[in-house]
Amino acid sequence: MIEIEKNVDVMQLNSLALAYMGDAVYEVYIRHHLLHLGKTKPHHLHKEATKYVSAKAQASILKTFHEQNVLTEEEQVIVKRGRNAKSGSIPKNTDVQTYNHSTGFEALIGHLYLNKDFVRLEKIIAIAIQTVEK
Repeated sequence: MIEIEKNVDVMQLNSLALAYMGDAVYEVYIRHHLLHLGKTKPHHLHKEATKYVSAKAQASILKTFHEQNVLTEEEQVIVKRGRNAKSGSIPKNTDVQTYNHSTGFEALIGHLYLNKDFVRLEKIIAIAIQTVEK
């Protein structure tokens, strides 16, 4: 991976910037997971991926994280920052509360990725995948 800026203070980044990165990172992990399961048809891949990456799915994952006490205090702060960020756009396919929770989830993924905490990132994503597949 090309590193443009090595000393980025992730805590100073806008929560929506974290969510922007988290959305992309999570999508890659989900695509990899689906390919690993042997899914290969593009339409089917897209349909399956939606079960994991939709705002509704991400909000549900975050609810499970809360119920099972998965997140550290620092991670909860990141989620809250992401959830409370004002995007200025209105979600098309979901309600505002669900959209805000999914933004919090994506901000967490972006935070872990940009901090290069790949062990924790992969653990969180593994729990997210298990949650969706139940």
